Amino acid sequence: MIALDKETWEEHIPNSTGWAVVDFWGPRCKPCLELMPHVERLAEKYGDKMKFFSLDTSKAMRLAISQGVMSLPVIAFYYNGEKKAELSGEFTAEDVEKKILELLG
Repeated sequence: MIALDKETWEEHIPNSTGWAVVDFWGPRCKPCLELMPHVERLAEKYGDKMKFFSLDTSKAMRLAISQGVMSLPVIAFYYNGEKKAELSGEFTAEDVEKKILELLG
């Protein structure tokens, strides 16, 4: 997984080709921290089909808000730079994998 910040966001997400998965998280978000190792495993499993990124929202609050992230955790799915889907609130690693498989068709 590639850690993003407000400087690297433009380089990786709006101009990306294919699927990009962004894990929006925060250091005080317990569900985010619990989910992170599972998302990292999914990145290893599906990294040849999707690019995986993480964004610490505590360091990029305006960017997160611009992406519609109002609470955590959020996993957003972008295709060719456009947000196509997201999971937010209460969801599991299984839900993330299910969404990945659905999007990959």
